[in-house]
Amino acid sequence: MFNYTFHWNQALKALPQMLDGALVTLQIALLSMVIGLACAIALTLFRLSGNRILGGFTMAWVEIARNTPALFQIYMAHFGLGNFGIHLTPFTALLVGIAFNNGGYLAENFRGALKAIPDTQTRAGRSLGMPSMQTFRLIVLPQMLRVAFLPATNQMVWAVLMTSLGVTVGMNTDLAGVTQELNARSFRTFEFFALAAVIYYVIAKVLTLAARALAWRMFRY
Repeated sequence: MFNYTFHWNQALKALPQMLDGALVTLQIALLSMVIGLACAIALTLFRLSGNRILGGFTMAWVEIARNTPALFQIYMAHFGLGNFGIHLTPFTALLVGIAFNNGGYLAENFRGALKAIPDTQTRAGRSLGMPSMQTFRLIVLPQMLRVAFLPATNQMVWAVLMTSLGVTVGMNTDLAGVTQELNARSFRTFEFFALAAVIYYVIAKVLTLAARALAWRMFRY
């Protein structure tokens, strides 16, 4: 029954190519987190504005991002927008899809973080004569980021793993895409994807440990 012969040497020879793909994976994940973080802060401000239209827009974004598959979001960016004449490359579509997902999840993380900050902090800032935006920027935002930092780290790891969905829209330069092309040429599925899984695991662990070390250094007081 079990007569499969392992050929790890083929996978190890292709390791430099896979590591190049891992760099592209990290690039997409980091860019999507930067864009997602900016979107999440904007959505948080929309929610605090009291404007019903902006609040409704925020709620719709968060609900779609959190309650539909990430694959659906990437598909819509690549194939859905194409129906309206907006044609995105696989790289851009993957970036847009993951950034949209990150924005929704991070906005919800920020909402929870804001609830953890007493209202007295805002009132103290306003009593000092600070405008509402300055109060948010100098008093509320730093505390919010402190509370939301570790959950945001989890989202960063999730962003790295989500990049593997790029193969469904023709992405072939990231780790998953490179692995799929190597597998298609050699048919050594187990070896190549096992090695790719190890690389994903190492990336996730390094990001997690680095975030913990950074959090300890930044927020120990």
